[in-house]
Amino acid sequence: MPLIEVLSRRPKVFGSDTRLSFRKARHFSTADLSALDATKGDRERVVVLGSGWAGFVLSRKLSAKKFQTLVISPRSYFVFTPLLNSTSVGTLEFRTALEPVRSRRKPNVAFMQGRADDVNFSRKMITVEESVAHHRQGLAMIGDLHGNEPPGVVQSEEGVRRKPRRRWEIPYDKLVVSVGCYAQTFGTKGVKENAFFQKDVGDARKIRTRILECFEYASLPTTTEKRRKQLLNFAVVGGGPTGMEFAAELSDIVTQDMKKLYPALAPKVKITIYDVMPRVLSMFDESLGEYAMRHFQRQGVEIKTSHNVEELRPGLPREEGEEEVTDRQGCYTLRTKENGDIGVGMCVWSTGNMMNPFVQRSLEKVHTFPKDSAQTFAGKGYRQLTGDEEWMIEKNRKTGAIIVDDHMRVQLQTKVPKPANGEKPEEPASRAYMKDVFALGDNANVRNMAMPATAQVASQQALWLAKRLNNETVQMQSFTWNNLGVMAYLGTSKGLVQTGGGKRLQGWLAWLVWRGAYLTMSVSWRNRILIPTY
Repeated sequence: MPLIEVLSRRPKVFGSDTRLSFRKARHFSTADLSALDATKGDRERVVVLGSGWAGFVLSRKLSAKKFQTLVISPRSYFVFTPLLNSTSVGTLEFRTALEPVRSRRKPNVAFMQGRADDVNFSRKMITVEESVAHHRQGLAMIGDLHGNEPPGVVQSEEGVRRKPRRRWEIPYDKLVVSVGCYAQTFGTKGVKENAFFQKDVGDARKIRTRILECFEYASLPTTTEKRRKQLLNFAVVGGGPTGMEFAAELSDIVTQDMKKLYPALAPKVKITIYDVMPRVLSMFDESLGEYAMRHFQRQGVEIKTSHNVEELRPGLPREEGEEEVTDRQGCYTLRTKENGDIGVGMCVWSTGNMMNPFVQRSLEKVHTFPKDSAQTFAGKGYRQLTGDEEWMIEKNRKTGAIIVDDHMRVQLQTKVPKPANGEKPEEPASRAYMKDVFALGDNANVRNMAMPATAQVASQQALWLAKRLNNETVQMQSFTWNNLGVMAYLGTSKGLVQTGGGKRLQGWLAWLVWRGAYLTMSVSWRNRILIPTY
């Protein structure tokens, strides 16, 4: 028999009189956790949500004697994201960018392939939804998977309702939220449906397949010259390191490999980078950005800054009065505000991150104030609590990321009215922090500490938290970020490096540093050996 739980949404916080306002009933499947519980012993269970940089590194570093580590993630592997661009063009094989969560070398790390759907902090219970055979497995997540569907209902990309996915509950002693972010599309029409992303290994496979399709279609004798030109026109939207590195890798593969395999087609390839900002690689010093622009220009890669993409749709651009023609070769039309409709064979979209819907929706309100695991603290001008307050997880007002302190502990605040346009937000009556709930990586912002959403930051946070939990010194020491700088590959064995101290490198020496850094950052010795062999 499935269990039915009614979760509280607005409790009376203190006192014996608890008032409830009800959410939709959630249906749970009976979960047999006896095997997991049998191996727990007297250890604390640390549940890690996500297998990205923060979650994976943390799970590998937690003490097996003190903690039972359970990773819950929709994917059963860790992706070394800096290498995805190389795998998407065939420079590296996909296995060099992957590490399995389940490992014989780490038998103490348990794993469940599911997606966190809700957290009840007062009961210290996580609701998990299965995701073993999800239709977007291995691909970039680009929006809320359920939208407005009722709980348990799953809708396919074709709009056909599938069988509801099973849900179950998992208790925890400590919880780490490291679910990461989704690909940002800014609501641009047609991007979710037609663009290629670079977030997971499935995205890299799709890109590699599409590159080969474009060249094979273009080589057919039945392909017109106009269609051939469009098939070999590759667009990259986003002038950050990911977009620029993909353009560089694509340019390399065209000039080094495709030139030999398709000698008549390689000279016709066009690669264009579009960015809404006035300059690309804005996180680098201006002189390094200008060096990158000159280098790409010499390679024949066009960079169009201050360009606004308005739409990406399947099919070919149509002249005025021309009827739409069915396109069986998979071309796309990219519309920009400045240039109108442009026919492209592929559009790779890399414009940053948006907050994970789980953080936005499920981690919005606290069902019941977790008195046993949360600590309130007073502040200047705070009002006396009445017991009717509605508590919420504190979020960054701009990005929606979870606010944590310098001990990586999730922060709570009493609900405040939404400010009118132009008005300053009202201060909460009180704030609190949770002693056993932490947030790491892209879905977290450390209060009063500006850090980029990079693998470097997530990895450092995970290493710090693992060490402090193992030593039981979380409250004694604060997290400090060691800025190691930023790097980017520009193609033809050239690169950019800018250290946290302001030192700059460009050209071949910077490429050596870039290559060496990613080689040493690889998690397993297997991949450290494999990468140099390609």
